[in-house]
Amino acid sequence: MSNIDAILKRALDGERLGLEDGIALWESNEIEKLGQVANQLMLRRHPEPITTFVVGRNINYTNVCDTYCRFCAFYRAPGSKEGYVLPNEMIFQKIQETIDVGGTEILMQGGTNPDLPLSYYTDLLREIKKRFPTIHMHSFSPAEVMKMKEVSGLSLEEVVRELKEAGLDSIPGGGAEILDDEIRRKISRLKGSWRDWMDVMQTAQRLGMTTTATMVIGFGETLEHRVKHLLRIREAQDQTNGFLAFIVWTFQPDNTNLKREKLGAEEYLKAVAVSRIMLDNIPNLQSSWVTMGPEVGKLSLQYGCNDFGSTMIEENVVSAAGTTHKVNNNLILRLIREAGKIPAQRNTHYRILRVFKDDEQFEHDFVMQN
Repeated sequence: MSNIDAILKRALDGERLGLEDGIALWESNEIEKLGQVANQLMLRRHPEPITTFVVGRNINYTNVCDTYCRFCAFYRAPGSKEGYVLPNEMIFQKIQETIDVGGTEILMQGGTNPDLPLSYYTDLLREIKKRFPTIHMHSFSPAEVMKMKEVSGLSLEEVVRELKEAGLDSIPGGGAEILDDEIRRKISRLKGSWRDWMDVMQTAQRLGMTTTATMVIGFGETLEHRVKHLLRIREAQDQTNGFLAFIVWTFQPDNTNLKREKLGAEEYLKAVAVSRIMLDNIPNLQSSWVTMGPEVGKLSLQYGCNDFGSTMIEENVVSAAGTTHKVNNNLILRLIREAGKIPAQRNTHYRILRVFKDDEQFEHDFVMQN
C-alpha cells in the first residue's frame, strides 16, 4: 500500500489527519483518488443525492478601504474620486430586487472604510430589518468588524453584540486568505493577524451566530501554510462549532498589484478534496464557481463539495480582478443536474426550502449585469 493509500484509508476509517498527512496529500498527483475519497466522506454526511444552493446577492456598500491589499482590484483609497458609499435607498432597492426573485440572503461587504462610524452599520441593519424582516444578513467580513472596533473604541465583543442586536445574522469568511502571518504580511500588511480573523469568528460564534470559513490559494504560500490554515479552522471548530461551511478558491491576479501565476482547475479540485478530507468537523463545502467557472464548479461536486454556493445576483470584487462568471438560477439547476444531483434551494443555515423535481425551473431568472 502506498503512503497516500495508507493516509486515505486512515481518513476513511475516521482517523484525524495531521500536518504531515495533509502535506503528503497536497504533494500527491493522484487527484482522482483524492477526489474519490473526498466524495465518499461527503456522502457519509450527505447521503441524499442533493446539491444545495442559496439565492443571494452581494452588495458592496463601499469600495473605500485603508487596508490596501496588494491582491485587491476593487478598493479605492480614502479621498479617492472613485470611492463611494451606496445610498441607503439603493441598498434597499437591491434587497427588494433579491426578494422579488426568491432570494433569502444578502452578503453585504465593502472595504475597511475609516470614515464610517459603528452607528452607520447598526442604523443600516435596523432599517433593513424594519423593511425586510425575513432577509438573512450574512454580512461584514472580520476585517470590517475589526475596523468598526477601531473607530468605535469598543471591545470586539461589544461591537459584535451591537451588530447582532441591530440585525446581523451571520458573518461570512472573507479575508481569511491564508491563516498564517508570514503570508499575510507579504500580501496585506495592514489587514491584521490570522488570530484577529479567528477572534472575530469565535466571538460571533460564542454569541450564538454562525459563520463560514474560507481559504484562498495561489499567493505563493507553501503547502505547509495551506495545511496549517486547515488545521487552525478545524481546531477552532472543535472549540466553538460555529462554522457552517468552508469555501476554497484560487487567487485571481488580473488587475491587481500582486503578480502571481493563476492556478488552474486541477489545483483547485485538489484543494477541495484535501479540504474535505482534513476538515472532518465542517459539515458543508461550497463550490467556487465565481472564480473557477461553472464547468469546474460542476466537477467540484465529485471532489467533496455538497453545495453550489450562492447565485451571486451581483458580484463586484472578483469581477474587478477580471473574473466575470455569471450563473443564473436556472443555469445552476442545469449544472447540478448534469453532475447527477438533485438541486435544492436552501437558506443560509442550510435548511432546504425547495427541492427541484426533474425539469422544474425557477419562475424568475434574474442576473444582474454589472
